[in-house]
Amino acid sequence: MSHYSKKEQMIAQSIEEGAVISKWKDWKWQVKHVIQTIDQFEKLLKIKFDVKERSELTQTIDKFPLSITPYYLSLIDREDYHNDPVFKQSFPSISELVMEDCDMNDPLAEDKDSPVPHITHRYPDRVLFHVSNVCAMYCRHCTRKRKVGDVDDIPNRASLKKGIRYIQNNRNIRDVLLSGGDPFMLSDDYLDWLLSELQKIPHVEVIRIGTRIPVVLPFRITDKLIEVLKKHHPLWINTHFNHPREITASSKQALHKLADAGIPLGNQTVLLSGINDCPRIMKRLVHKLVQNRVRPYYLYQCDLSEGLSHFRTPVGKGIEIIENLIGHTSGFAVPTYVIDAPGGGGKIPVMPNYLISWSTNKVVLRNYEGMITTYKEPDSYEPVFCDRDCDHCDLQLKLDEADEYLSTGIAELLSDADEAISLIPENTERIERRNEESDHFEEAV
Repeated sequence: MSHYSKKEQMIAQSIEEGAVISKWKDWKWQVKHVIQTIDQFEKLLKIKFDVKERSELTQTIDKFPLSITPYYLSLIDREDYHNDPVFKQSFPSISELVMEDCDMNDPLAEDKDSPVPHITHRYPDRVLFHVSNVCAMYCRHCTRKRKVGDVDDIPNRASLKKGIRYIQNNRNIRDVLLSGGDPFMLSDDYLDWLLSELQKIPHVEVIRIGTRIPVVLPFRITDKLIEVLKKHHPLWINTHFNHPREITASSKQALHKLADAGIPLGNQTVLLSGINDCPRIMKRLVHKLVQNRVRPYYLYQCDLSEGLSHFRTPVGKGIEIIENLIGHTSGFAVPTYVIDAPGGGGKIPVMPNYLISWSTNKVVLRNYEGMITTYKEPDSYEPVFCDRDCDHCDLQLKLDEADEYLSTGIAELLSDADEAISLIPENTERIERRNEESDHFEEAV
């Protein structure tokens, strides 16, 4: 029985005459045959745009290029493509040319917060490392639309070494997030080199990778890539699923490979008008994510980047969605709704208001049902006196991991931290004999 749908077979053979269908799951074949023109799109989906729409699409592509993997294109419902969430995320719209007064080229000030090429240093203990400018697909809602298709600014090894040196020289940096473009568009060997260099830095505790590959090109998650990633724990990966239709058999397989490799998975969803701005859609998405061992991490308010105004919703829509998740599903399935502040202020959580009021000894709260309740504060709270001399603290500031030095008996043998391999009773005949033989030996010497 074939593992490929009729649509996949049709698209593969339309792309490359006589193509062996097994090529469909070859990620390099997919990249080689990305759809970049309106003619290709029409031919493969067997649709036809009218003259006016085609003219508008051409204008849009001239400013914001088109690039769709054959795999992601195969998810589009061609019978209702104008309303399809996959189509809307991957195919251009004349609305992208509408520029609002609030639109910015670089709304998050990533370039201004860049001390060296490809590094954005915004938070005290972590940096964003732009290691690739290449994506498997150009998402229409991309906050970095200014960089899409910019072949003149592709990081090379020399420029990445400058970023690595910057991290080496800043001991406060404990967390490095690899982004792009998409880091998984790098070769296995190149990615292995980069991760190895970062792991050599003593103060780097965690490396994260932000990727949309499991969504738009799941076949890139190969067994060889998994072997590379497994060498570099602790490694965290954030995916970018925006709609339940994106979670397919192929994407599930990619996610399972990553999770089975011991890599914690999170997901960052962007709230998009006409695509996922519905509590039922979002609940279905988070449920499908946790079924596949992916923790919903952030729900982003759409940024103020140029060309995204038609995707933006009121903040109230995001609050409504979170209101419909908290208390209505598992707590770990509820993402944090954030606005990435214009001007480089970072992520600001925006949540429904559950704290109604408070006084010196009581707070008033409401739950997801609307029940109003109170929580009694302690009558007497005396915090431990702190002289702010953390280096010489002898109170409660014990930040180092504990030594398992008090284990005794069988627990001593079970403890990995204890070198004991056996418990021997005192004064046994064997031990006395051993001692006697030792004494005789010393006398003879």
